[in-house]
Amino acid sequence: MRDENKYALLIDAENVSSKYIEIVTKEAQTLGNVTIRRIYGDWTASAKNSWKDSLLENSLSPIQQYSYTVGKNSSDSAMIIDAMDILYTNDVDGFIIVSSDSDFTKLAMRLRESGKRVIGMGESKTPKPFVRACEQFKTLDVLYKNHHPEQKANMPERIRKQEIRCVPTERALPREQPKDAQPITNLRAIKETVFSLLDENSDEDGWMYLSELGNMIQKLYSDFDCRNYGFHKFGKLIESFPELQTRKDDSSNGITKIVLVRRRED
Repeated sequence: MRDENKYALLIDAENVSSKYIEIVTKEAQTLGNVTIRRIYGDWTASAKNSWKDSLLENSLSPIQQYSYTVGKNSSDSAMIIDAMDILYTNDVDGFIIVSSDSDFTKLAMRLRESGKRVIGMGESKTPKPFVRACEQFKTLDVLYKNHHPEQKANMPERIRKQEIRCVPTERALPREQPKDAQPITNLRAIKETVFSLLDENSDEDGWMYLSELGNMIQKLYSDFDCRNYGFHKFGKLIESFPELQTRKDDSSNGITKIVLVRRRED
């Protein structure tokens, strides 16, 4: 059996809230074996007290970085230096960079140039250059709102009304969401791209493999995650668009189901 991919998890404690630690570690573990776990910050500052309980529980190695200048994130340079050291001295397949800071954009680009996977995690306020520089980007505040049932009532109706006029078949979309917790790429843009990809890549009858469509969407939008829009599976999101229809076929072994999608015929 093929070994799991190995990842280095690097967290910018100066730029990410400790309330996201559960989501960060869970998402990291789904990617593979997280062999390096480091978190950077000025641990002499009282503002870091909220992180301290999480360090031992999640096997995070705290890296002390003093704040030499007021108002400047002191962790940036330490994380960048360590990431480059890990790149050249450790056998890892990818990096998980947890920060909402655009200063890591060039780092993400450099790591990918070396053939490493780069998964970013940060809030929806994260500048797009860093988001786009990552192969995938997890929007922590949106996932947090969907992860905590008591928060769901605080998400706005417009998530449902992004001109898609659809009703989710899996579960209702959250009703109200604070402005600072919106998906980076809105659902309207995803829908328009889905239609465009279908027009360009479907067969003569208009059908396209659902898995192929999902892979293309992920490559175009590194921040795409169907959970951002209230769905646990990509197929459920597609089924919520009334203009589309899906079809399931048996594969050659008669066991695996192949799902196809196309525009609904009038």
